[in-house]
Amino acid sequence: MTQRWQDGSAGDIDYAAAGQRYAEFRQEEPFIAEQIRKALGDAKSVINIGAGAGSYEPTDIDVTAIEPSATMRAQRPAHRVAAIDAIAENLPFADDSFDAAMATFTVHQWHDLAKGIAEMKRVTRGSIVIMASDPAHLHDFWITEYLPEALDREMSRFPAIDLLLDLLGPSARVETLLVPLLCKDGFTTAYYGRPEMFLNPAVTGAMSSWTLLDEEIRERGRQKLARDLADGTWDARYGHLRSQPFYDGSMRLIVRP
Repeated sequence: MTQRWQDGSAGDIDYAAAGQRYAEFRQEEPFIAEQIRKALGDAKSVINIGAGAGSYEPTDIDVTAIEPSATMRAQRPAHRVAAIDAIAENLPFADDSFDAAMATFTVHQWHDLAKGIAEMKRVTRGSIVIMASDPAHLHDFWITEYLPEALDREMSRFPAIDLLLDLLGPSARVETLLVPLLCKDGFTTAYYGRPEMFLNPAVTGAMSSWTLLDEEIRERGRQKLARDLADGTWDARYGHLRSQPFYDGSMRLIVRP
């Protein structure tokens, strides 16, 4: 049986400790939501696995949400459906129960990725959409100069894109997800042009890559970034990002039509 934290969290993050302000900083980004909705096609029903606080759930489709963490389920707003306490590797539904399936920022926390993907395919008649980071491109982001340990941890967690494609089958494809400058969903590259945000522990507390590190390491990275911002070093190197409308980084959609 998959080991779970006290609040039910089934991955390597204890959301009872790390997820208290998740809904505040990890809100749905409309630009990304539009791409996810397009990838879901003409589905009338969708299962959202690892649904968290409900970001990216379409409003024009019948949604069934799966979320093992009680902390995350409690943060779902009233206009979202209540989430079912279950895990990806053991979905409590019959074969072909849904037109589509989606999983955003969650596959890297599944204990058995192959089993979780097999379950998605089993309960889904049509499209499957996964949002994840490409580990091969994580260190392309400038934060590697300040906290490379965070990206190292993410590289060890996110599955290779080719593996996801293999598990989904020959029709699966990859789409690049561009990140807008004022992205509302506070994953790491969301702040590519707003470096000061990384100095706020509440902001980085909603990023699993930071919460998995010792506070001493996190603080060392913040202090280095603060110095470079104060003396102009960061802006000399990356200041153009402050006005760059989109960032092409490691974010991907993996889609099985």
